[in-house]
Parts: sequence; C-alpha cells; structure tokens
Amino acid sequence: MNATTALHLVCPHCATTNRVPASRLADAPNCGQCRQPLLTGKPLELNVDNAEQHISRNDIPVVVDFWAPWCGPCQMMTPAFAQAAAAMPAVRFAKINTQTETTLGQRFNIRSIPTLILFVGGREIQRQAGAMDTVSIQRWIAAGMQKAGR
Repeated sequence: MNATTALHLVCPHCATTNRVPASRLADAPNCGQCRQPLLTGKPLELNVDNAEQHISRNDIPVVVDFWAPWCGPCQMMTPAFAQAAAAMPAVRFAKINTQTETTLGQRFNIRSIPTLILFVGGREIQRQAGAMDTVSIQRWIAAGMQKAGR
C-alpha cells in the first residue's frame, strides 16, 4: 500500500465510513461527518448493529476481544488490551460482550473466552484463546499482520 492509497475508516463515534489517504493516518484524521477522531487509541464496544460494518468496512486491521463480565481472565486482560490499543492507534481495537451479544459469539464460533480475532480486509487472519499481556497482544498482532502480508 503506497502513501496515495485511500483507506476506508469507519468512525468509532458515528459509524460513517470515511476515505482517508494512507499518508494522513499519522496526522490524527477526523471524521468528515461528526468531526471526531477516527483513530482513538481506545477499544470500541461492538454489538449486533455495528460489528459487521467495523469488521468488514475498515481497511485498517481490526482486533476483536470476545469477553464476558463474569470471566476473570477477561477482566485481567482488559487493561492490557487498552494499553495495546493506545500503543497501536492505526489498528482498530474492539470488544464484544458475548453475554449480551450471544448471536455474535455464535457467528464467530467463540468456544472459550477471552478470544482475540484479528481481521484484515474483513477476513479472519488468526485467533487466540486465553488472556495475554500487552506485549504479547502487540506481538500477536504484528505476527498476524506479517501473515496477512501487511
């Protein structure tokens, strides 16, 4: 991907799809609709209404944490996931609560939690079950990006 390539980024605030030149990703681009930042460095809560759009319409990688409030390892991994999101703002980090979003858990064939799935171009590249620390999450994403040829 060269610097003149336009990327599609789904706004984490209003869900509008924006076209942003790849060369502008480091410039903290804002949404053309709501004027909020497109790259927040914070995990986004997904649900049945917005998950498909964020996973399939973003040209940046999307990492989804499938979790539940009663899951101890999920709770332990929450700060690490947030720290990884802050360190990798050009990756969309998202969370899906499998307790309230049961259809999404079923759709993505989630058998244990926490489970992370890396999507690139709407395609699942890899998944990992079990809690990880911040550095492990970042390494896992980097390995997946390499696998995806990015």
